[in-house]
Amino acid sequence: MFKFFFIVLLLVTLAPLGEAKAEFVEVVAKVKPSVVGIGIHTPTSRPQNILRGTGFVIGDGHYIVTNAHVLPTELDESLLQKMAVFIGSGKKAKVRQAEIIVTSELYDLAILKLSGSALPAMTLADEKFRGDGTYVAFTGFPIGTVLGLYPVTHRGMIASTTPTVVPAQAAEQINLKMLKRMRNPYLAYQLDATAYPGNSGSAMYDMKTGKVLGVINKVFVQTTKEAVISHPSGITYAIPVKYLHQILRENNIKL
Repeated sequence: MFKFFFIVLLLVTLAPLGEAKAEFVEVVAKVKPSVVGIGIHTPTSRPQNILRGTGFVIGDGHYIVTNAHVLPTELDESLLQKMAVFIGSGKKAKVRQAEIIVTSELYDLAILKLSGSALPAMTLADEKFRGDGTYVAFTGFPIGTVLGLYPVTHRGMIASTTPTVVPAQAAEQINLKMLKRMRNPYLAYQLDATAYPGNSGSAMYDMKTGKVLGVINKVFVQTTKEAVISHPSGITYAIPVKYLHQILRENNIKL
């Protein structure tokens, strides 16, 4: 009899865990069609496509959010190079053109307008900060398109919410980026999940709802916050969605 009750208790305990895993599988499946690659398309070269980072679709299916540092700084017109958005999955990525609507150097965010038909869009969460311990995930392209356009999902939690600058121990450790941040610091999420350079621009989303809570920033914030560390820790940061809402309002972009 005791053995029977133990088995029942075990099944009851494990049931919510199994349901949570099933829910997360559904969330990831819904998110993946909204994840795109951002890079350069050169029709006259091999390889034709170079991935610089990740983006995600919002609004009416034509707006794309990514990090500003992901955007190409120079394009070679003689090679017919163009900034491109890579969509789909597998070995043959489809190339779509997009124009830059707005960039924010302060928050390292950019909003693009996609040409052609609309793509499935993600929903932005409200502007309030989420607490430490909130479970999150992000889906992007950590190793680029070497093997094809295959989005990868990582999960973790918000470990802390911290300013985007840290005090330098000596004057020689202060660089231009740090000086700019000191004039106008803002808060960023610190995550216990590991992201890679190709993840820059990925949506950080709630594991239960799939709503966007922030934008992964692997490079820009890290170089400022960890400038005083001789051996970078590899901590991942995300720009809270609050600042994306702010940019949308300031530029009269209605979703």
